[in-house]
Amino acid sequence: VQVTLEVGVFAVATALAGRLAPATLAAHQIVLSVAGVTFMVPLGVGSAGAVRVGQAVGRLDAPGARHAGWAALVLGGGFMSCAAVVFVLAPHAILGWFTTDAAVIRIGVSLLLVAALFQLFDGLQGVATGVLRGFGDTRTAMLWNLAGHWFFGLPVGYVLCFVMGWGVVGLWVGLSTGLIVVGVVLVVVWWRRARSWTPGA
Repeated sequence: VQVTLEVGVFAVATALAGRLAPATLAAHQIVLSVAGVTFMVPLGVGSAGAVRVGQAVGRLDAPGARHAGWAALVLGGGFMSCAAVVFVLAPHAILGWFTTDAAVIRIGVSLLLVAALFQLFDGLQGVATGVLRGFGDTRTAMLWNLAGHWFFGLPVGYVLCFVMGWGVVGLWVGLSTGLIVVGVVLVVVWWRRARSWTPGA
């Protein structure tokens, strides 16, 4: 359910972007694809973190569980921070792999800058979801994906895009705020869970 909620909100955003100009929709789809590729790394790290945390929990090793979780978060967050730097420094090169259309590239550059803002938080929420799963907690990530993306990020994006006139950039700013909220909350939940967990309690 958690994965469906996260993937679904970007699918709805694509449908909304379809109401805009063709070049806008093309830029949206390109940048979404690029962001999807970078997210594969923290997604994998989160899965590995779930296994390592789960093993530590199973052997009643609280320091091991904390170390495994934080190591995964540092790896995932570190990679996404590097991806954000690349998005900022080389947007034209990235977009050039997909298109030579000047209008698409112009819009895409703006979207890559917005994507750079949420890369860290997207990575953190992906990894935090995994390490919480290692503790057997799958509900928290699901509920915060519902709240952050559907009740906050998407409505904000819709208002900025279609009411305030920001266009597709506004849609992405809204989605980014949702990701930031989810990322921050899940890391805090992990921190509290890892700090307070006592084996056998």
